[in-house]
Amino acid sequence: MRLDKYLKVSRLIKRRTVANEACDAGRVMANGKPARASYDVKVGDVLEISLGSNVVKAEVLAVTEHATKENAGLMYRILS
Repeated sequence: MRLDKYLKVSRLIKRRTVANEACDAGRVMANGKPARASYDVKVGDVLEISLGSNVVKAEVLAVTEHATKENAGLMYRILS
């Protein structure tokens, strides 16, 4: 699954366009490297998202095309 879509489906970022812009600006890292919106997310990847002064580090636990609000939190684990 594309990184921008994963960020939206998992609700780490509310809108896919915002996720796409964050990737283009270099604010999203995958496994310690800057990631483009087209990056293919896999289980076990560590994502680091910097929005403003807030930095979220999360490990990918599941990759699903659709998730309800209740199940979205099961797609990742916050590391810091």
